[in-house]
This record gives sequence, C-alpha cells and structure tokens, in this order.
Amino acid sequence: MKFAIFMNPQIPGSGYAHLANAQARRPIGRDTESYQRLLHEIREIAVLADRTGYDAIMLTEHHFHSEGFEFSVNPLMLLADLAARTERINLAPLGLVLPAWDPIRAAEDVALLDQLCAGRLRLGVARGYQSRWANVHGQRWHTGATMSDKSAADDRNFEVFGEILKIMKLAWASETLRYKSDILDGWSIPFPYEGIEGWPAQEWTRTLGAPGELDDDGRIVASSVCPRPYQDPHPELWQPFTISDRSIRRCAQEDILPWMFVPNPDEHKKKCELFQEESEKAGRSYKLGEHTGILKMIAIGENRDEAIAQNDQYVSQDFAKFFGAFGYLEALRKPTDDPKKPVRRSSYQAMADADLALVGTPDDVKRGLQRMLDRMPDLEWFGLFMQGQQGVAPLDHVKRTLEMFAEKVIPEFQD
Repeated sequence: MKFAIFMNPQIPGSGYAHLANAQARRPIGRDTESYQRLLHEIREIAVLADRTGYDAIMLTEHHFHSEGFEFSVNPLMLLADLAARTERINLAPLGLVLPAWDPIRAAEDVALLDQLCAGRLRLGVARGYQSRWANVHGQRWHTGATMSDKSAADDRNFEVFGEILKIMKLAWASETLRYKSDILDGWSIPFPYEGIEGWPAQEWTRTLGAPGELDDDGRIVASSVCPRPYQDPHPELWQPFTISDRSIRRCAQEDILPWMFVPNPDEHKKKCELFQEESEKAGRSYKLGEHTGILKMIAIGENRDEAIAQNDQYVSQDFAKFFGAFGYLEALRKPTDDPKKPVRRSSYQAMADADLALVGTPDDVKRGLQRMLDRMPDLEWFGLFMQGQQGVAPLDHVKRTLEMFAEKVIPEFQD
C-alpha cells in the first residue's frame, strides 16, 4: 500500500473554530498576512511528508473561497513550489477541474510541471461540483457544476470533461495536433481550422519546427504543443472522488485510478469490484483494490476517547457547516436512519462510527486499515484527509500526528 496526504488548504485562523479571527479579517481569503501563513504550513507539511516516507501529497482546485477554506486556486502552481522543496514525494493535483480549463493550456501546464519535478507528477482530473466557481469558469463550454444526478447539466459536464481529457492526451502524444471539436462549441487547433494565413517566420518553422505544421502554401495547419511531459506518454491519471458507477466505468475505460470516498468497507469493496470488472473489459487485469485509492480522516491519541475529543474541536463544525451543505453528511447515514430525512449528526464520534475516520492509538488505526485490506487485499493507495487539521489545529499538532502515523503505521503496510 502507498500513502498520500490530501489537503484542501485552509487559511490558518479561518472557519468556525476561529470565528472571531475570521470575522475580524473578513474576507480572510484576501488577507495577505493570513495567506502567507497558509503557504508556510503547506510547505512545512510537504517537507515533513517527503522526509518521513509518505508517497504523495495531493491538493485540490477551488476558486472564490473568500472564507479561507479549500484555498487552492491553482494546485499546479502550488505543487511547482513544493517540487523545489522536496526530493522524492509524488505531487498530485487532485484534481484539475477540466470543464473549467482550456485543453491546450491545461496540457501545457501539466507537461511543464511534470518536467519541473522530473516525473514525480500524478495528475488528478475532476468534474467540479461547486456552482459558485465552476459555473463561472465553465461558461465558455456552456457547462457548470454537477452533483452527478444524471440531469442534463450533469450529462453536459460529463461530456465536456471527456472531450477536454481526449484533447489533452492527443496534445501529449502527438508531435503536431490538428483537431476540431463538435462538443466544445466548434473549438479547434489551429484556429481557424482551415489554417492560419500569413505566418511571417515560414522559413524558420519549415526548417526547425515540427513536421506538418505548415502546408505547401505556408499556412499553419497544425500546432506542436510544447513541452511534452517528462513521463511517456503522460503522468498517471487519477480522479477524485469517484462514487457514481458511471464515473467508475469511465475510469476503467480510460485507465484512470479512481480515488473513492466511500466510508463503509463493504460498500467500498463493491465499487472496487465494479472497477475491476470494467477494467477487465477494457483489456486491463487488476487485482481487487489495485489501481484504486481510498480517503479517510486519521486521529491518533493516547486512546480512542482522547483522539475523538481532541479532533472534535477541529473537524466537526467546519465539516458539518461546509461539506454537509453539499451532502457529505450522507457518509454518516446509518441503516436505521429515515431515508426521507437528511443526516444531521456531525460529531467526530459519528465519523469514527461510520469508518469515515480511523481513530485511537496507532494500533487502533492499524486495525482500521486491516479491515479494508481484509476485503481488498491489494488496495493500492490510502489517503489521509487533512480536513480540520491543517489550518485549524495547531501546526505542531498536525506535524506530530503525521510523524506518528509515518513512524508507527506506514511501515507495517507500505510496499
């Protein structure tokens, strides 16, 4: 098993755990002093993770978070900074919300980061579920956020995501690219698709450029997307946080590693079985759990009660008030709950009871990991969800928890 740290970077002193400070600096998302503290914490955690044996650090993409939460507006830029400060750890945007990107700019930026970190990049690609920003950035493609509800908007988002990923792959694999999209409202490369007239440096390009960029009349009829990725043909693809069967099937078809946020081990096993079956249809044979990842919170203390009490003050309120509004509290639903009523419980105890969080002593946490491996012996990736830790808990507490997990837990499971 390999181990990753997943952060929705949070500006220190924001959220309900620091309500007075967050209100005094409102909007704290535009407060430079607070943002510099965020950068310091992310860098400290990345360097520690690199030193103590974690295999990857993962950052999400979100915009317009004036409240200071999920503050990772461009994970590629942040990871470029971390690449220069680390030596061995893999770096993963988890993920780029593709319907919010231009396909060529995305392909170039990804390839550049892969070159900067000499192949330590793992590329997460996502569809986007937050309307406040996904609708703005997706407007060029007439798409927006989706809740995977099989609506017309969901279908459009699914289609645009697939088309942008297709174009990015073509750009990475081909010396020159010529393509016209019917899905992206007539987008083409080159533009106009028939050719760009009057390129002044024709002799230079014909002698030194990629073969096929110019036609016999000197028109630009194809483009060479540079640089190419360090990895051939591109970094391994990941997708967060895959729950719907439709997305799992596409991950299998495209050979994308799905990260899953399914707390119950038995339900997670069913999703892994579906991925395994669909991968087999696509000609790839994976063992149960291989080429998949799962995300959970971790709380380590002298005992279970201490771990729960300590983390309750850091995690519960922000998770309930923010993520709960997007339906994430459904992860805490019990079989005895009324299916017609939303889940209201949000304590850390409830998260532990639902297996959303593994809590207690290092031995307790190891038993939680083993429960998953008993069902999926070849589970490849385990992610520590840092929600309610970085930016809420004191940095020293966060680093001690990560160090203890690395020292006491990882060695017994790491390949």
